[in-house]
Order: sequence, then structure tokens, then C-alpha cells
Amino acid sequence: MTRSVEALVQPQLLAWARTSAGLELLVAANKAQVKPQRLESWEQGESRPTIKQLRKLGNIYKRPIAVFYLSEPPVGFQALRDFRRLPGAVVTTESPELRSQIRRAHDRRELALDLYQMVEGEPPSVSLAATLSDDPEDVASRMRTFLRVRYEDQVRWEPGYGAFNEWRAALERAGVLVFQARDIEVSEMRGFSIYGEKLPAIVANIKDSPRGRIFTMLHELTHIVLRLGGLCNFRPEDVLSPATDEQRVEVFCNRVAGATFIPQQFLLAEGIVATKRRDADWTDEDIRQLADRYGASREVLLRRLLITGRISDAFYADKVQQIRGEYAALSARRQEGFAPPHRMAISSAGPLFVRLVLGSYYTNQITASDVADFLDVRLKHLGAIESEVMGSAS
Repeated sequence: MTRSVEALVQPQLLAWARTSAGLELLVAANKAQVKPQRLESWEQGESRPTIKQLRKLGNIYKRPIAVFYLSEPPVGFQALRDFRRLPGAVVTTESPELRSQIRRAHDRRELALDLYQMVEGEPPSVSLAATLSDDPEDVASRMRTFLRVRYEDQVRWEPGYGAFNEWRAALERAGVLVFQARDIEVSEMRGFSIYGEKLPAIVANIKDSPRGRIFTMLHELTHIVLRLGGLCNFRPEDVLSPATDEQRVEVFCNRVAGATFIPQQFLLAEGIVATKRRDADWTDEDIRQLADRYGASREVLLRRLLITGRISDAFYADKVQQIRGEYAALSARRQEGFAPPHRMAISSAGPLFVRLVLGSYYTNQITASDVADFLDVRLKHLGAIESEVMGSAS
């Protein structure tokens, strides 16, 4: 008879997960279908649960089992103030799915910090900083230098997923974790960030368009550079007249994100921009082609043209309304595609996190079962994950 594999978890994490879930020992033991004495022995480190039993505890405590492998219980985090949502979306409370994704992001970041020390040593610090009094164009220039993104490379990237993968890779090379949330509607959340001097994290909504996710990543990077974890609910009317402190932060983050995406000096040097003297000169095809050149959405391009004085407020408002109408019609017809489990695991966790997990496995710090649990994928898919991620690690 095959012996069950024990889970090499920290006992204090088991006790923390139970108490933070608000469960008494007897209640938790009944739910886990074990004797209270057995659960108590696990929490005191006298014995260990099996992998199967740990999964059951994770379901009971509403925690991914990766959290049980942290070196110590995570410090409670503040609720995020707001979220980057679609313009006009109104959400009064967070859905259980969103709350789960927020907690998952915090847990994965804490785990990444531990794994990084196992594999690489001390994680790098994100030294780039800014304040709201800084010039957004200057901050954007410094962000591009920080990310090592060059204009001549950017304009060669394939618009859409090609550009998204390049921007994400640039962020992760700079020491920023990039996760993607699943099972959350874009109307509720487009993205959020978790600030930390080391391995800060950005979470984008996998249901958003690739171009929308790029802007989210750059917006949330600005929050991190401002030393804020945070979120936005941007409205186009706030561009020119921010009224509250929160709006000023969000407008600043959008200005920096747009300037990082489409730098002013390159935009104004484009031949097509130099030939346009009035709104009527701009055709829909002109706007589409120029947006594609940078891999940006048409709305981001229009905002940059507005800020640089190349179009009027009225033209901007009319075009944005047209584009959002087209986007809504397209979204109503769009059907979600299918991605293989190994690719979905990489897309959700991010190549950097995946490499940290695999590196810890290669050095015998964690087991193959741990890898599957950390990446939320079945063991049979690990070969495909290794091939795809480690094959492109350079």
C-alpha cells in the first residue's frame, strides 16, 4: 500500500489559517473530517497532514495551499481603495471572486519573496520613485529607462499579445511581479497593484484586451513608483479638471502611463502627426494605424494627441464615445477562447513567479507536488510548463 505524501508545511501557518478564517479547532476538525487531536498535533508540529488533507484544509479556510509554505504568517494587508475599472462602471462591493484574487496576489507575492531568497538570494529593490509634483513626461522617460524599453524595439512588436508579452517581460526583468486575475469581469476590475520595495506586484484582468492590460500595467507601475499600492477608477472628464486628491493621483498615473506608452518626443516626430493641422485631417484609419504602431489602444493615442495639443477636446470626446460604442458591441459578440492548462498557469502566475517555483524545485527546496499546488495545475502539465518557461528563461 502506497504511503501518503506528507505536506512539508510550517505548523504556525496551519494555526494562522484556521484562526484567520474565524474557525474554532473543533469546528475546523469536523469540517476536515479528522479528530480535533489530530488537527491540533498538525498545528503544534507534532505531525503533518498529507497533501490531500492540506488541500482540504485550504478549501475549508479559503486559502490557496501555497500560503501554507510561507516562512511565517503574512501580516494582514489593507483593503485596496479602488480598482481600475471600465469608465462608467459602478461597483459598490467586491465580489467573492475579486476578494479571493486580492488575497491570492498577496499570498503569491509573499511566497515569491521566500522563493527568490532560496533561488537567487536577496530580491532586487525597485529604486525608481516619483511624486505628484514631478513632470509626468519626465517620470515616463525614467520609467522607460527603468524598463529598458526602446522606441525602435517597441514599434517592431506585434500589436496585441506580442506587445503585452514584451511589456510584461520588461516589468519582470525589472523586479516587478505581474499576475493576471481570472474569473473577474472587466466591469468590476481591470487591475490593481501591491506596493513593496522588493518584488512589488501588479495584477491585470486576463479578460481585458491585451492593449488594455498594457495600459493597466503601466498605470499600476506608476502607483508603485509613487509608493502607493493602488487602484483607479478613471473617468475621462477627470483629465483636465481633477477635483479630489484621489482623482489627482489617478490622473497623474494615467498621464505617466500614456507618456510611457507613447512618448511625446516620438509621437510629435511621427510624419503623420506633423501633417495634421486640424481635427478634420484625422481619419479613423490614421488613428488606427498610429495606435497600432505603438501597440496602444486608439483611446490612449487620442488622449496623447489631446494632451500634446494636436486635437481638440470636442474631437477627443466624440472619438472616444465612438470607440467605446464599438468596443461594447465587440465585447457582446466576443467569445472566450481556450488555452491549455499549462499555458493558463503561466499566464496567470507570470513567467517570473513560475521560474522561481521551478528553480526552488530544481534545488530540492520544494517537491513536485508543491510546484503543482503553487501554480494551481496538475502534475502532468509540469513538463510543458518547464519547456515553455525555462526554454525562454534567457
